[in-house]
Amino acid sequence: MDLTDREQRTNIAPSRSRPLPVADSAADLFRHVSAEKAAFYRGIMDVFAAAKRQYRLQLRPDEVLAEAAWPGSAPRIEEVGAALAQLTAWGNLESHPDMARVSTLSDFYRARFLYRLSQGGEAVEAALAAFVQTLQRRAELQTVALEDIASRLEALRALAGHPDTDVAEIDVAKIHATMRDLVRVFEGLAENAQAFMAGVARSIELQQAEASAVASYKRRLIDYLERFMGDLVRRSDSIARLIDALEPHIDAMLWHVAAREARDAAPGDAQDWTDARDRYHAVWQERWRGLRGWFLSSGNEPPQAELLRARARSAIPQLLGAIAALNERRSGRSDRSADFRVLASWFAACDDDTAAHRLARAAFAINPARHFLLNADADADLPAHTPWAEAPSLQIHPRLREYGEAAPRGPLPRVKDRGEGRAFLALQLAQESTQVEAARQRLATGRPARLSELGELDRHAFGLFLSLLGEALSGQAGPDSTVERRTGDGLLKIRLEPLAPGSRARITTPNGIFAGRDHLVTITPT
Repeated sequence: MDLTDREQRTNIAPSRSRPLPVADSAADLFRHVSAEKAAFYRGIMDVFAAAKRQYRLQLRPDEVLAEAAWPGSAPRIEEVGAALAQLTAWGNLESHPDMARVSTLSDFYRARFLYRLSQGGEAVEAALAAFVQTLQRRAELQTVALEDIASRLEALRALAGHPDTDVAEIDVAKIHATMRDLVRVFEGLAENAQAFMAGVARSIELQQAEASAVASYKRRLIDYLERFMGDLVRRSDSIARLIDALEPHIDAMLWHVAAREARDAAPGDAQDWTDARDRYHAVWQERWRGLRGWFLSSGNEPPQAELLRARARSAIPQLLGAIAALNERRSGRSDRSADFRVLASWFAACDDDTAAHRLARAAFAINPARHFLLNADADADLPAHTPWAEAPSLQIHPRLREYGEAAPRGPLPRVKDRGEGRAFLALQLAQESTQVEAARQRLATGRPARLSELGELDRHAFGLFLSLLGEALSGQAGPDSTVERRTGDGLLKIRLEPLAPGSRARITTPNGIFAGRDHLVTITPT
């Protein structure tokens, strides 16, 4: 071989090691999912996804052959090379000449490549992983997250200090770490709650289950929902109070956190440090508004925690409805097809067409049409079976024939402004809430007291007392037994201990005097 031939062959070699053209369309990145050898291609892509998690940038075909979980028997290295070339052509992989193992001239002429995930391939793998995770995730109502949110807010209130605290005395690093933990826990709670609210109709799944599975699952699901609702009621009030306590400090704390994050901002769209700080501050403000809207009402909108509680409570009737439908199927109730078969046998047993027509009218409510009287001077005694051709003609108003209505329509009524009414209702609700809270503070002292010592009660306090007494007496085994119960909303606990049979208690109310056997009552807030 002379020098000229050697130069020519040397010039040809790089053209053989060029990578295949990258896909022009983003849709080609997903072609391997629906291709004929989809499982083969997915096994290769799983190897590259695992290598990326292990910080291995490039792989050789023999490494892919050794590490992949093949659906059947292990393929040949040539088949793996062809699949890698196809994935490169689709744009999922990038190929580069492998010069590290070249030891002879023949190795130099042989096409050897190193492969790694392309940017589009990484995006496809992330999308498929998120897709599978979303399909496999079960919506959970996280009671632990409520406790974590309350503890993070307590920590923020302790770190906020006094409003006059010097900036240098505030531990911005701890505030930043606490805020990040708070956002992470809250986002997890919100995502799971949204998934639960979107897929709460478990009745579809239960209607296809076995009776034994439904019976065992019913009690566990109801207990799960009741436990979550009780914890949600207890935690939401304390979290709302913590958020209100942080309102005077939160804006300054968010500015400190945004300034700390802006120090690490990469050069890009932001022109200086101030722009980056403003951008981070806007992001943190939006997160705080989301957290606040979950536990505190904004305007006429109820907090999201109340909506979640209502949806969780509505899941129990849906579950009971599914169980009732399952019991109906088990009881052998006939369906529509069986009804039609019985009706067909009745038609076959009819003696003549007249009997069949009577049966059809009775079964399908096919009754003769009756005349609709529009004229005042029409014959009111016209029989219902009179044919239309023999009935007297009707006088139709021209406007009814032209426009489909006899009288012209007037202007649409004006939209009423109900702002004053809503403000009045909001004021009434606020006053009632204040009065009920005052009654709760008077009665729920946590100390034992005799009914005869309660004295005079106003309307709201007496209403609260009657509801608590009714819940306690509903669980009492006998008139002489002590009962201790938690209220349905989970906010109070009442203990009722009967005293001597001859003891009497009198409570004065605006509506009269409430009298009966004296009891020792203890009302404790939970």
